[in-house]
Amino acid sequence: MKNKNYLKNINKTWLITGVAGFIGSNLLEFLLKNNQHVVGIDNFSTGFKENLEEIKSNLERSQWEKFTLITGDIRNFDDCLNVTNGVDYVLHQAALGSVPRSIENPILTNDNNLTGFLNILEASRIHGIKRFVFAASSSTYGDSKVLPKQENLIGKPLSPYAVTKLVNEIYADVFSRVYGVEYIGLRYFNVFGKRQSKNGPYSAVIPRWIDALLSGTEIEIFGDGKTSRDFCYIDNVIEANILSAITENEEAKNQIYNIAFGERTSLNNLYDLIFQSLQAIDSNIQFVKPLYSNFRPGDVRHSHADISKAKELLNYDPEIDLKNGLRETVKYYL
Repeated sequence: MKNKNYLKNINKTWLITGVAGFIGSNLLEFLLKNNQHVVGIDNFSTGFKENLEEIKSNLERSQWEKFTLITGDIRNFDDCLNVTNGVDYVLHQAALGSVPRSIENPILTNDNNLTGFLNILEASRIHGIKRFVFAASSSTYGDSKVLPKQENLIGKPLSPYAVTKLVNEIYADVFSRVYGVEYIGLRYFNVFGKRQSKNGPYSAVIPRWIDALLSGTEIEIFGDGKTSRDFCYIDNVIEANILSAITENEEAKNQIYNIAFGERTSLNNLYDLIFQSLQAIDSNIQFVKPLYSNFRPGDVRHSHADISKAKELLNYDPEIDLKNGLRETVKYYL
């Protein structure tokens, strides 16, 4: 993300949960480059120590020394009390993602995304944090047919994962009303970028397809390929988190926001764009025709965000679109 000097006159201590994960590690890198103090917690179930080592190699020693890593679990309340002590802002990213995984194991998803969320929220309340910013999800829109998605118009959840993310929003609102905790929830749409895992059955579509095209292996598209998503580059998400933490706009507080680019792209078009991005760098990359299979249960057919609320109240201004974001992402994986 371009340094817009958001943190020029700010020297605070930030907590990032899930700090070794995809979004958490990118937030860590940005904050340390801007000379902030950061405490991070991760149990390394879906995060990777290699992500932290990569960041360390990109920073000056004085910047890296402002980072404290706690190996712990948000399902353990004592761990949550430990990491929130002395913190100004919480950026809560830790969760067990993936709709299919939640359908296969709803208990584990609930433990991480609900018990873990409540633990870190209550610990933040006890320690009087200034602002609790958390990763919400576009899955909350469920079976709503309204496009583009507007924050106040949601449907019924289609998966256990979606249920947990909806309840997170409800808990945050209750803690605001009952205890005075200031929160902002960010409904991420399909985030992508560097350090997103390409391995495993629950990996995200963009790194998985990049990896498959590089290796010449077959790519599976669930459904007819006309399913559409609002893909959002990681730098836009970092900006949203920072703006949410530091905003002094009273109207912006205790709100839920869509965080996306504001455009939708079909899976068929995404596949073509990834291939074009790869071939622009390496002309030897061969086109592999995708294999179409059945739709997956719990998947939303179309996803497209109305981001006008975030623009108006947070001054959110996503600069990097899908095409440019893919170019940067491909460079990283190559």
